[in-house]
Amino acid sequence: MVSRDQILDIVKKHLMDNLEDLKPEAFDPARSMKEMGANSLDIVEVVSCTMRDLKIKVPRAELSKLTNVDGLVDLLHKVANEKQAAAS
Repeated sequence: MVSRDQILDIVKKHLMDNLEDLKPEAFDPARSMKEMGANSLDIVEVVSCTMRDLKIKVPRAELSKLTNVDGLVDLLHKVANEKQAAAS
């Protein structure tokens, strides 16, 4: 089972990799990626890489409802654990 903190770490890692100007101390999961300086391509890259790492897929319609990184992490955590529960 993947913990919420592990997923947050993966999202943060990909966000830091994609945004050269983002300092680790400026990362705030209560803010949106856009507020932290990401453009739409950066956001797609971060979400795609995170889903690939977790081996899950989330419908675009679900992703479009999100307003901040915490919401993304909660959604990815829910989907990852549902997938794992279904597999066992």
